[in-house]
Amino acid sequence: MKIILTHEVSGLGAAGDVVDVKDGYARNYLIPRKFAIRWTKGGEKDVEQIRRARKIHEIQTIEQANQVKAQLEGVKVRLAVRSGDAGRLFGSVTPADIASAIKASGGPEVDKRRIELGAPIKTLGAHETSVRLHPEVAAKVNIEVVAA
Repeated sequence: MKIILTHEVSGLGAAGDVVDVKDGYARNYLIPRKFAIRWTKGGEKDVEQIRRARKIHEIQTIEQANQVKAQLEGVKVRLAVRSGDAGRLFGSVTPADIASAIKASGGPEVDKRRIELGAPIKTLGAHETSVRLHPEVAAKVNIEVVAA
């Protein structure tokens, strides 16, 4: 199935790209989560609009990405969440939680879709996540999850 990506999807492409994927992947994952729309001849007009919006929001150069990376890696991020007696969280830490914690800690504003969690964060303590700033630049962010 041919689709137009509306958001960046790891391993697939960036917003505005037209890609071929398996029908089930598009129908059951990408389209319901609004990561993509079906490709049509009329949809080709939307591609340019999506690409223009992407250029406004994304980091343009590697130098800018490296500056933001230095800011991110210099910030100490503490995230207070509710937890049980054994140090297990009620739920898990989401990329949106991490993005707001980075901003609250004095770091740059980060899009939650660029935060990559290796595994769900469900315990208290120190954890490391990755933030994709540019296709060639990723920042490692250390997060300390504490009980609220």
